[in-house]
Amino acid sequence: MISDETQSDNAKARMSPTPYRELNQVLSVLVSRMQGTLDNDFVGAYLQGSFAVGDFDLHSDVDFIVVINDELSQGQVDTLQQMHGQVYQLNSKWAQHLEGSYFPKEILRHHSHRGKKLWYLDNGARSLIQSDHCNTILVRWIVREKGVILAGPLPSTLVDPISAELLRAEIFETIMNWGQEILDHPAKYNNRFYQSFIVLNYCRMLHDLHTGCAGSKREGAEWAKVTLDPSWSDLIDGAWGGRPNPEHQIKQPPDPRDFENTLRFVEHVMKENRRYISDK
Repeated sequence: MISDETQSDNAKARMSPTPYRELNQVLSVLVSRMQGTLDNDFVGAYLQGSFAVGDFDLHSDVDFIVVINDELSQGQVDTLQQMHGQVYQLNSKWAQHLEGSYFPKEILRHHSHRGKKLWYLDNGARSLIQSDHCNTILVRWIVREKGVILAGPLPSTLVDPISAELLRAEIFETIMNWGQEILDHPAKYNNRFYQSFIVLNYCRMLHDLHTGCAGSKREGAEWAKVTLDPSWSDLIDGAWGGRPNPEHQIKQPPDPRDFENTLRFVEHVMKENRRYISDK
């Protein structure tokens, strides 16, 4: 039985899911139009990502998931494509920074379905594509443990519990696979946005590997400064200071020394990643 106090808190969260009034208005329009399109197939909508774990700011992506009863029909996809195009045109910068996926409830429930492609709206996009971007163990953990309700039941009723071991295994895999991609194709990431983004994400992932739960980039950065060799602190501080205005920074080259140190940092975290797992 859910207490009256918990129900009241949930109702308040639905009305003001973020501290930003304009964003809350955009989310209200988005969810209302989703519900109108999906009707009885709509189960719930939830914020995940930075707005769930707590390191959001005025430049953050707005990560969400929508839970539906079953796979979208082609007619529903066509109508949602039109709807997302219309929401993109709302008079708010937030409307251009929505990012999320439509999860059939049985796909969301268990981590064994991770990797299956879903209908996905990329940050800055006007229409849905098929992608496995959100279909991860990490997203399931965040939704279940920290997801912000926009509409629907408690997220813990929709996602099975995820052990620390499962979360760690996926984090290990991501650190290694993405790290190899970065080291093999550095030119792809050679801008100010990615230089900061990589450092902060590798701090966060290593932190999460050690704690067995998903934290914020800020938590990861502070933990890494205390835990890793102090020689990395300036790089981490610079990465945090470089977070604002990602749209502007993705068009700018990074400081060559910072980028070189970022590649070295990725290599270092990959080694720490291997060492942590081998010690377990």
